[in-house]
Amino acid sequence: MYQKDFLKQVREQMEVKEDPAKLRQPSFETSSGIALKNNYNPADLEGFDVFRDLGSPGQYPFTRSVQATGYRGRLWTMRQYAGFATAEESNARYRYLLDQGTTGLSVAFDLPTQIGMDPDHDMALGEVGKVGVSIASLQDMRTLFGGIPLDKVSTSMTINAPASVLLALYLAVAEEQGISWDKVSGTIQNDILKEYMARGTYIFPPRPSLRLITDIFSFCADQVPNWNTISISGYHIREAGCTAAQEIAFTLGDGIAYVQAALDAGLKLEVFAPRLSFFFNSHNQFFEEVAKFRAARRLWARIMKNRFKTDDPKSQMLRFHTQTAGSTLTAQQSDNNIVRTTVQAMAAVCGGTQSLHTNSRDEALSLPTETSARIALRTQQILAFESKIADVVDPFAGSYYMESLTNELEQRAEALLSKVDELGGMVGAIEKGFPQREIQNAAYRYQLDVQKGEQIVVGVNKFTIENEQKPELLRVDEALGAERRKQIAAVRAGRDNGAVRMNLEALRSAAHGSGNLMPLILTCVKAHATVGEICDAMRAVFGEYQERLVL
Repeated sequence: MYQKDFLKQVREQMEVKEDPAKLRQPSFETSSGIALKNNYNPADLEGFDVFRDLGSPGQYPFTRSVQATGYRGRLWTMRQYAGFATAEESNARYRYLLDQGTTGLSVAFDLPTQIGMDPDHDMALGEVGKVGVSIASLQDMRTLFGGIPLDKVSTSMTINAPASVLLALYLAVAEEQGISWDKVSGTIQNDILKEYMARGTYIFPPRPSLRLITDIFSFCADQVPNWNTISISGYHIREAGCTAAQEIAFTLGDGIAYVQAALDAGLKLEVFAPRLSFFFNSHNQFFEEVAKFRAARRLWARIMKNRFKTDDPKSQMLRFHTQTAGSTLTAQQSDNNIVRTTVQAMAAVCGGTQSLHTNSRDEALSLPTETSARIALRTQQILAFESKIADVVDPFAGSYYMESLTNELEQRAEALLSKVDELGGMVGAIEKGFPQREIQNAAYRYQLDVQKGEQIVVGVNKFTIENEQKPELLRVDEALGAERRKQIAAVRAGRDNGAVRMNLEALRSAAHGSGNLMPLILTCVKAHATVGEICDAMRAVFGEYQERLVL
């Protein structure tokens, strides 16, 4: 990009010598340990090729954007994550958010649903409806989307181990609404590998879980063409404490594993790869986060081109949803979270996200109140319509600092991916505990920095307030569990239990083979088999994953 003589002159004339005694801290670095200089100049981009490494928006290697027009043609989808208590209460919140201008729904399920247990299971006691909505049957899903036309709204569902079952329930409701599946759009998270390393809502071991994922790929490619069959999630890895570079590496490492599993199952790359989507965190370090999104986009394009040998642009594009960082929200001075969320949302937009969820100010304490959810949505709307940051594609392109940071993050992520390859790919790396150790060590280092005061958290270890007044919080009624147990008993009493047993037995039998399980799961949900019963049928064949201690 620059002549060597010019770069030599730049180094000689533009280097800034700092007196360490006059600096406010001994060193400056990003979450990934990248040392930050006083300033950046052309010498920091030696070897940078504007055509190879940057390119134009909408063109390989997609550093700048997957769309040529960025947000000038269409704004990102404003998708507020919501779900609590019963299907009725969550449906009311969805209708409220749609009335307030949200452009996509995002469903939060409670913990029993996420691990494939009905609300009357012994292990569900005290957890029903607490961190999301309780869904166990076709009747529940009907109620959840009552009055919401599924051909007019895009729905994302944060569900992983039982993703096939919840997708089947959604499709069954669409069918009841008279909507053909080719008119249905949305996303299921369906990313089980990150559950083993970071989040923990797994059911089955890795290999049968990968089978279910590729079954969904194949089924949707044929039957539900506008559905994003997986949202490969770095979000929860970052929530567990990893760095930005680790978030890129382990997320794309999971993506590589899913692509390879689909190819091994006989699927054609150009059929399923364009429907892959990703899910990233947006953290507090603004410039590193913008660079992270750009580096991830470029690295994935190169992986698809060089490792998987595809020149199909749609298969090379990394399309992603972003959520602001829940782990940065503080219970102390919760109004400060509005500012944190705004900075994080700006980073996501400047980084070119396709959709965005902004966290609410009170989520360190409880599920968000209606008022808090509205403020979070208004944050996105102010960024979209008042700030003008969406009017130029990739506004930081060409910045010496931004391009240097993007390059450094890509290189660090590539080094981690090389280690994953040495360990036999992401499944092998997880089985050997490599990503788990990396995440744990990064989280430990950060916490030490907070405790020593080297990392300032406003309102927590500096600028604190004594006797702070607590905000009004949303509380889930403790009687909900008992009510849900009655409801599930009524479902079982009102269905054809002989048909349910027959369909569950057919699913169990098929699980022993290699055929696609999605049609059988659909048959089960239409017969009113519950989420827990369907998952139990597969548990009987696949077994359950047992976490191993990683130190």
